[in-house]
Amino acid sequence: MITMMMHQHQTAPVAPSHQNHHISSAPPSVRSPQQLPSPSLFSLDSNGPARIRLSDILPYDGAPVGSYIKAVEALSGSLMRHNAAVIELGTDDMALIRCALEAARFYFRTRSQSGKGGRGVYTYRAGRPLEDVDLSPPCMADVFRCMGKAARAALSAIARHLRLRSDVFNYLLDDSPLPANEASSSVLVSMHSHMSSQHGKGAIGGGKIAVSGEVEKGLLTLISSDAPGLQVCDPNGRWYLADSSLVPGDLLLVTGKALSHATAGLRPAASYRASPDNSSGAASGGRTLLAFRLMPQGNAILDCSPIAAAGHIIPQSYVPVSVSQFMDDLSAEEDILHNKTDNAYMDQQLSGDNLNREPSLRRILSDPLSGAFLEDAMLVSCGHSFGGLLLRRVIETSKCTLCNAGIEVGSLIPNHALRAAAATVKQEDDRRLFHNAALRKRRKEASDHRENGDVPSENGSHKGVQYPFSVNEKVLIKVGNS
Repeated sequence: MITMMMHQHQTAPVAPSHQNHHISSAPPSVRSPQQLPSPSLFSLDSNGPARIRLSDILPYDGAPVGSYIKAVEALSGSLMRHNAAVIELGTDDMALIRCALEAARFYFRTRSQSGKGGRGVYTYRAGRPLEDVDLSPPCMADVFRCMGKAARAALSAIARHLRLRSDVFNYLLDDSPLPANEASSSVLVSMHSHMSSQHGKGAIGGGKIAVSGEVEKGLLTLISSDAPGLQVCDPNGRWYLADSSLVPGDLLLVTGKALSHATAGLRPAASYRASPDNSSGAASGGRTLLAFRLMPQGNAILDCSPIAAAGHIIPQSYVPVSVSQFMDDLSAEEDILHNKTDNAYMDQQLSGDNLNREPSLRRILSDPLSGAFLEDAMLVSCGHSFGGLLLRRVIETSKCTLCNAGIEVGSLIPNHALRAAAATVKQEDDRRLFHNAALRKRRKEASDHRENGDVPSENGSHKGVQYPFSVNEKVLIKVGNS
């Protein structure tokens, strides 16, 4: 590993956030005295993700100093080359994460010994009242704040590298601090699993994974564990052990699909999975991890207009969409992939990325700039139809954006067929949004119990009616003649 040292100039302004948390990129056991006084340090490794200090990417008032600029470049470069990066915390925050990992391990071990093991997963959501504090691992609120701060700093650094305002994505996030009686959109997952039981399961939270691994749906995820065991797929399609050089307290950063859509694909989502052959944590009784998922608010709109304003090219497939609709579409795509039994068809879908690139009927009938349905569609002289903001642009420029033909503004004709089709799809879309909102409410009420290990064990008591088949299992029901 090549370590790069960057010393600030004596006359350069130093942000207050850069005066604390001086952590070396090397583990404490191999840390040299010469590394300790360095005010800013990050390391690049051609075989793995770069290591960036949190103190170097925290937003602050004033002109950007050299350490901030170089840390932003290192973070974005690592995401571009490896689809991952490592965030180094300050001394106090690192101690907190290590303490939380030990506490979570003890928590799950105690529950297992008492017969309340469940799935070995606990999901913490800030603002949600706890019925019994003894049923949750310690330090979850403190860890949520710590990792949330790091996640927001990483998100702002990604925005700056794309020539955007550092707070451009803040409208997607929960208010900080949260309003009273409001639960957070982001979640903190605490998980403990034996290495022998991770193969074929989700890397985080025991969720479902596809053939090519698990893909985060949110903006980004920060992961800290007490033993390596997480593989990430790089842009060339090669899987590598991304947390092999991490020490407990380091945070592995991977980005999600919501951020990919908000950046028009400039920051693609990363695929990751549990390593099937890594056993470094088996001797100590398994692997414990903490994963902070930075999620957008459900009522927010994923919009690429800031990306376009910064001069980036926006593909037509990236239309504005509500977060709730976006997540519902991802869930539907995930269900389709997991219910397919034809492996060849699944491989074709995954390799071709058809689920993301083939235009849907909703996209065809929507304005690519505003996302609104084409209920005001007009037919222009060249034969193409436009509506919404794109129609306004065509009128202002007197030129078709599809064929570059000159447009006679006075010859616009209402496209009644397209308007009717758009209105019909909008009604179906509104009906589905209402249905999905009710369905999400019921799922959330049920998952509040399941996600925190309240699922009864094999020997535990079961309540309600139990059917001799599982969800999605085909069942043949025969009805006899009366």
